[in-house]
Amino acid sequence: MAAPAACTRFSDNYDLREELGKGAFSVVRRCVQKATGLEFAAKIINTKKLTPRDFQKLEREARICRKLQHPNIVRLHDSIQEENCHFLVFDLVTGGELFEDIVAREFYSEADASHCIQQILESVNHCHQTGVVHRDLKPENLLLASKAKGAAVKLADFGLAIEVTGDQIAWFGFAGTPGYLSPEVLKKEPYGKPVDIWACGVILYILLVGYPPFWDEDQHRLYSQIKNGAYDYPSPEWDTVTPEAKNLINQMLTVNPAKRITALEALKHPWICQRERVASVVHRQETVDCLKKFNARRKLKGAILTTMLATRNFSSRSIITKKGDGSQVKESTDSSTTLEDDDLKGLTGSTPPPSPALTTKAPVAVFGSPSSSKTGLNLGAALLQGVQGYQARKQEIIKMTEQLIEAINTGDYEAYTKICDPHLTAFEPEALGNLVEGMEFHKFYFENVVGKNCKAINTTILNPNVHMLGEDAACIAYVRLTQYMDKQGTAHSQQCEETRVWHKRDNKWQNVHFHRSANSPSFSFAPSAHK
Repeated sequence: MAAPAACTRFSDNYDLREELGKGAFSVVRRCVQKATGLEFAAKIINTKKLTPRDFQKLEREARICRKLQHPNIVRLHDSIQEENCHFLVFDLVTGGELFEDIVAREFYSEADASHCIQQILESVNHCHQTGVVHRDLKPENLLLASKAKGAAVKLADFGLAIEVTGDQIAWFGFAGTPGYLSPEVLKKEPYGKPVDIWACGVILYILLVGYPPFWDEDQHRLYSQIKNGAYDYPSPEWDTVTPEAKNLINQMLTVNPAKRITALEALKHPWICQRERVASVVHRQETVDCLKKFNARRKLKGAILTTMLATRNFSSRSIITKKGDGSQVKESTDSSTTLEDDDLKGLTGSTPPPSPALTTKAPVAVFGSPSSSKTGLNLGAALLQGVQGYQARKQEIIKMTEQLIEAINTGDYEAYTKICDPHLTAFEPEALGNLVEGMEFHKFYFENVVGKNCKAINTTILNPNVHMLGEDAACIAYVRLTQYMDKQGTAHSQQCEETRVWHKRDNKWQNVHFHRSANSPSFSFAPSAHK
């Protein structure tokens, strides 16, 4: 790995190519090394906007990444500091998330889950042997090197990682993602390497059945489950899982960190090192089906939580999620949002703060994934936009929403598909309380309802309220007032409330999710469809 040199300019060694992801303080672009022709991902950080604390975190992340050289870890190849910019050159990881790849496979067995967790444990073992604790192991940070069959699993995002000496335990701050936090972190006790093993146990549980061991809509109850190690193996999905797999999970999800299995010990477990003899090779279709729902839910929850944060009154440095009595506000618990105590004085081993304020940290960019808009820095700062540009983007979202509704009114399905993401998710009365994904559900209305049950439709958007979530995401809420003439020439009016989430990809806005109210008369693409 090339050592960073202060006198070297990035452009001397690399040619920049297309953008892969963008955030408030950084942009990720593909780059080509001039000397070798090899491709990498360059994370370009605008250091003009960074605070001294941000600089410390950036330096810590770069220092840690330089130490880690393993085939199952996204590798940092170069770190170049220039005036107002810092360049981090990483592996170009193009295979997307491991969990998304699994649901696209034709065959998936317990043995495949064993192979996946083995690669994850190999990366964690290397981290721990190098004196690094990741602290944020979760599906979003498990990527594939490429889209080729059998591509290596790569551990990414060391923005929360810390350095420890030996088996050191201390209070390093409240950090991680709700469903993957260990009991000792939640109890605000000193912790160390075992926190990563606990997260591996949660991941393995999901790999086997497609849903997490700990889950509750209320964060208090979720944390209580975790602190007590309150999980089980319900029938019928766990009946077909081998006892050896459950045994490994039990050793990973041991509440006492001193008795928890280590990464090296886990790699020697029969279910891992003797998988050909121990692990089942039967296809687990139910797991794949559940994992599809899990993937959709965690992404949706992340979007919803981001929207919640955008509407909350908070400073640019921290988002306090405490009620008047000092307890934490109820949050989505299976989202991908990382929590971090911004005051990490515990790095010196000091005692834990009595009640840490939680800040939301958007995870680091997923290199090679065009859908990524992660920054690795505080979300609050991502919402501090210039007033003029901010208002212009708001108007752009209103205009795109009007275009989308016009496509619905005119029955132009082709125009509708160009404005909507192919995997559009929706909550609407017609779906009977179900979350629908994809375009087929909506295509039915274009082919069978729009333009056939009424003569003319006119829609007015009232009270539009737009929340810009950085530069490439937005949420709009509005009242949709629709006037239409039925075939008998009678005029009707109807209204509903809608919320739509927009995401900008390749410089084009796409609607990725919408929610229509059920507390007003049922409304479809053509209201008279229900008459």
